[in-house]
Amino acid sequence: MILTVLILLACAAVIYLSSEYFVNGVEWVGLRFGVSRNAVGTVLAAFGTALPESVVTFVAVVTGHSAAEKQIGVGAAIGGPLVLSTVAYSVVGLSYLAFQRHAVGAMLNGREQARLARDQAWFMVVFGAKVALGLVVFRYKPLLGWAFLLAYAIYTWREITATDEVGAAIGSDSLELEPLKLRPRDLNPPTRWAVLQTLLALSIVFLGSEFFVHQLAALSAGLGLSTQLTSLLLSPIATELPETLNAIIWLRQGKTTLALGNISGAMMIQATVPSALGLLFTPWLLDKPLTIAAAVTFASIALMWLLLRCRALTAARLAVFGLLYLVFVGLAVYL
Repeated sequence: MILTVLILLACAAVIYLSSEYFVNGVEWVGLRFGVSRNAVGTVLAAFGTALPESVVTFVAVVTGHSAAEKQIGVGAAIGGPLVLSTVAYSVVGLSYLAFQRHAVGAMLNGREQARLARDQAWFMVVFGAKVALGLVVFRYKPLLGWAFLLAYAIYTWREITATDEVGAAIGSDSLELEPLKLRPRDLNPPTRWAVLQTLLALSIVFLGSEFFVHQLAALSAGLGLSTQLTSLLLSPIATELPETLNAIIWLRQGKTTLALGNISGAMMIQATVPSALGLLFTPWLLDKPLTIAAAVTFASIALMWLLLRCRALTAARLAVFGLLYLVFVGLAVYL
């Protein structure tokens, strides 16, 4: 048991260091390809860091030979957004308070809050649809999996092509970028080096996350936790670790928009891609624990949307979101 915990800590350290290289590389990739500052977080970074959770779902629902194995994939598809909307947002609030001790008031300006509010509204519509489908049975439900993939494609296109309301392309903020870690003395590193660093870092993050999940499964078995509790409580914490660590790194650099955008974009991926896989390869029926997890997630995002709409999002209020996850844990363990 002690060895497993030490390995988990080592994996977390590796993921954090790799995330340092990843966020540094993905900012330079965004600069080179003229991607807006917001889309760097919501699309480029989110797509990369959401891979572990999507792979867990894919492996479970496609290669699983039993209903229990496939249920792990369904649990991961619901658990991912739950962790991001509660734990990850709470970590962002706490980190902001730690790194920006002298900052008071709202974390974002009015235009930034309005844009993030639209992202939350988009997520609520998609997430509400996937939960509703998990409560009914009808013949053509699997075909709707393609609609979720289409929804993510539309969201991605909107993010990439939209004019950045809080600034032009990230290239206008190039002076804020730290030197590319693989070329620290090069003030204008070639695109290929930025892409190489991003892909190498992402590969290590991916492998570290997979190893983290396996060790977590061993730990849960040692603690006597059920497969369903593991897929809902522990597995999402592990697979959403890259997004959370990315947010901490960007907050340390004073880039709040990128930090929140990364989590918001990852939530959109979790609401669409794993859901599509679940609809295509499983009956996609939510039991009581999954329904409660979905309800807590929806409540968290509705609260986030309301705070953003009222221009009232502060770090202290965001930090409280973690309590919603504790509420879910208590209900899940009780059930």
